Amino acid sequence: MYLPNYYEVNDRTKLFDFMKSNDFAILFSHTGEEPMASHLPLMIDEIGGENGMILGHMAKANRQWRYADGQQVMVVFHGPHTYVSPTWYQEEETVPTWNYTAVHATGTFKATEDPAVIQEMVARLTAQHEASQPQPWEMDFNTDFAEQMMKRIVAFKIEITSIQGKWKLNQNQSDVRRERVAAKLNTSTSEGDLQVAKLMDEDMAG
Repeated sequence: MYLPNYYEVNDRTKLFDFMKSNDFAILFSHTGEEPMASHLPLMIDEIGGENGMILGHMAKANRQWRYADGQQVMVVFHGPHTYVSPTWYQEEETVPTWNYTAVHATGTFKATEDPAVIQEMVARLTAQHEASQPQPWEMDFNTDFAEQMMKRIVAFKIEITSIQGKWKLNQNQSDVRRERVAAKLNTSTSEGDLQVAKLMDEDMAG
């Protein structure tokens, strides 16, 4: 992605924490003739492989996995984002912009139809998201229903080869302008605005 130095984030821990916090992402690949994309809940394994791994599953009927298998793919993770009005700078000769955070992870996609691997992947993903529930749900894999459901999906892993992080938070503007933008966002009732304001405050604090 277009990544000026002042927006770039290289801290590995920060990047992996971001992916874990924004784990409903978009998987991009190419058939050789057309691009493909799937919106998927994912798991992040920062100690797997040489550079970390991304794990997930998708419907077997989704033809993307057949084209992507063995190929380089990209996963895009979106974080907080918001519109910035030029009026917030309280100065002339300014224009609108958008503040946002994102991580692009590139790696090799490997699919499997192994029932044991699929079951483990589904169990881990379910446990991850059910953990916040008062009575976490668990799937009983020893039923005909579960067996049929598992036959309808494929599991995959993406061995990460590179990660890019972009925190676009008005770093190209003066401290005074950034402070005014953050202050305006802090008055908002939008959760996204407040999250961006917090990121800006943290970035300006160093």
